[in-house]
Amino acid sequence: MKTNKPIGLCSDHAGYETKELVKAYLEGKGIALHDYGCYSDERCDYPDFAHGLGRAIDVGEVDYGIAVCGSGNGISMALNKHASVRAALCWCAEIAGLARAHNDANVLSIPGRFVDEELCRSIVEAFLSSEFEGGRHAGRVAKIPL
Repeated sequence: MKTNKPIGLCSDHAGYETKELVKAYLEGKGIALHDYGCYSDERCDYPDFAHGLGRAIDVGEVDYGIAVCGSGNGISMALNKHASVRAALCWCAEIAGLARAHNDANVLSIPGRFVDEELCRSIVEAFLSSEFEGGRHAGRVAKIPL
């Protein structure tokens, strides 16, 4: 993935711990970040934070994001309401790589309650290191927006 902009992060309370793990991992790699919340494990609603990241992608503040909630589903659904977002729920590294390579996903959605630290790092690394292949996939991706 190529970008000169920070990577956006967001989560709800169920994904907070995993988001913080991702944040530390990316900071350790020297990657710039913008955290759109949440900022603790206190109960909250995932759309409140997903929409912050989604708006940031829509206006070009960030090109890519990583989002975490308990199952990864709710936060991904909220993010995908934004015209510029292609959020992909990924539970293994291969799916994350394919989401980038075939679907040009710009947000990685992680199911925080279902991945351990090692698996989480491998998913993030696969997402970050994969590039969109274009070709036959470009026409399909172009058909996604309504």
